[in-house]
Amino acid sequence: MKILLVEDDRMIGWGLRRGLLDEGFAVDWLDDGDAAVVVCSEHSYDAAILDLGLPNRDGLKVLAELRHQGNTLPIVVLTARETVADRIKGLNAGADDYICKPFDFDELVARIRAVMRRRAGLASAVLEYREVSLNPTTRRVAYKGQSLGLSAKEFSLLEILLQRPGVLLTRNQLRDKLYGWNDEVGSNTVEVFIHSLRRKLGHDYIENVRNVGYRVPLP
Repeated sequence: MKILLVEDDRMIGWGLRRGLLDEGFAVDWLDDGDAAVVVCSEHSYDAAILDLGLPNRDGLKVLAELRHQGNTLPIVVLTARETVADRIKGLNAGADDYICKPFDFDELVARIRAVMRRRAGLASAVLEYREVSLNPTTRRVAYKGQSLGLSAKEFSLLEILLQRPGVLLTRNQLRDKLYGWNDEVGSNTVEVFIHSLRRKLGHDYIENVRNVGYRVPLP
């Protein structure tokens, strides 16, 4: 799953990016409000963390512009503006959640996952489909009741596919969700992870539609 982080405080930005990577997210980090609007119009993300005190364009104006464009990206505001009036402004501008600094990182991650679930229409944090159970919070996967060992990228790839069973995703779409701008990506990286998952789950669990992409097929 891929997060857009918009934060101009370098210390907070570096810490957040490192923590989110450790949680299994791919992360793109910006420190400018104008750039955030442009990037959101050109790239797809699963959620965004947005500071309000940004250079060039205030975070509230970023929010308003994205919602005006019809962009439904789940957005969690993370800011030092802590009054009730500030929170009301942020939520009314289109934020899905609002967290004040200083903050607890684990709570931030939980709220990110919650807004992503709500936007995807998922009632439970645990994804269950065709004898596979995947828990994003504990980072555990079980297949036919048995714990399954997956690498971080295998886990992320399976999570992406299980969120939308039956939906065909191209190799480029999967690669974009798995990696940030600064990550080194091999030309056949997605295929390698798909092959490994199919070896562990059975070759019919993930369908390869030749020259198009991959999906977890519907029954």
